[in-house]
Amino acid sequence: MVDLGNYNELEIAREVDFGVYLTSEDGDILLPKKYLPEGAQVGDFVRVFVYRDSEDRVIATNLTPFATVGEFAGLLCKDASGFGAFMDWGLEKDLLVPLNNQKDKMIPGRKYCVYVYLDEASDRIVGTSKINKYLNTDTSQLKEGEEAQLLIAEYTDLGYNVIINNEFKGLLYRNEVFKDLEIGDKVTGYIKTVRPDGKVDVTLRKPGADTFSEMDETSTIVMQLLEEQGGTLNLSDKSEPEDIYRIVGASKKMFKRAIGNLYRAGKIEIFDTYITLRR
Repeated sequence: MVDLGNYNELEIAREVDFGVYLTSEDGDILLPKKYLPEGAQVGDFVRVFVYRDSEDRVIATNLTPFATVGEFAGLLCKDASGFGAFMDWGLEKDLLVPLNNQKDKMIPGRKYCVYVYLDEASDRIVGTSKINKYLNTDTSQLKEGEEAQLLIAEYTDLGYNVIINNEFKGLLYRNEVFKDLEIGDKVTGYIKTVRPDGKVDVTLRKPGADTFSEMDETSTIVMQLLEEQGGTLNLSDKSEPEDIYRIVGASKKMFKRAIGNLYRAGKIEIFDTYITLRR
């Protein structure tokens, strides 16, 4: 049985002018000519994503969607109507998020975290922004300090709600983030705390990281930037954390330690809005 909304390994059964037909237990499936791998012939097996096209026919493609059935992704709303919103998910046909599947009414031009699933009643692939019911609430298997893949799902007053390993909900605090993050961004993080109530805090900083090694690395970057920019860098210990991270790639705390050490070593001068090499 073909796995609708996922990748399938299917055999090329026959060739036609506009593509090839692939054999499946549910009948032959068209793979349009523009998606046929170069050199593929009848009898070869090809890996394709199978979904329904704009005419509701089962069809194959070698394009890569931003999410398959059972996955979460940050998707851009391209259009909206009275019955739903249409999301760009990397394929020719947009993904429909029906109106009753929207946590808040979706607005074209904005990104939303969406869960992709196969609606059993219609046998169609759809999305929903009401994601909580698809998340695992049993977080006891998560271990503090372990690495995890994080999907930025939602902005909050405290920071960002994230999806951990495509399964659990977590919170990333804003004061621990030193770069711009958007809905749909995927980043590597670490489990910081698993609370007694099952809620999870995450961090982008590797637990137990060697502070001195990181400081040495930051010092090296600062010196390189000073050399590249003629001896002056428009950052100081009073600069905004976002500006420091954007230019140096380090937290404000680490940057201040690094330039403090460089100053004490007689390598730089520190001013209110900039630092300079000491000649």
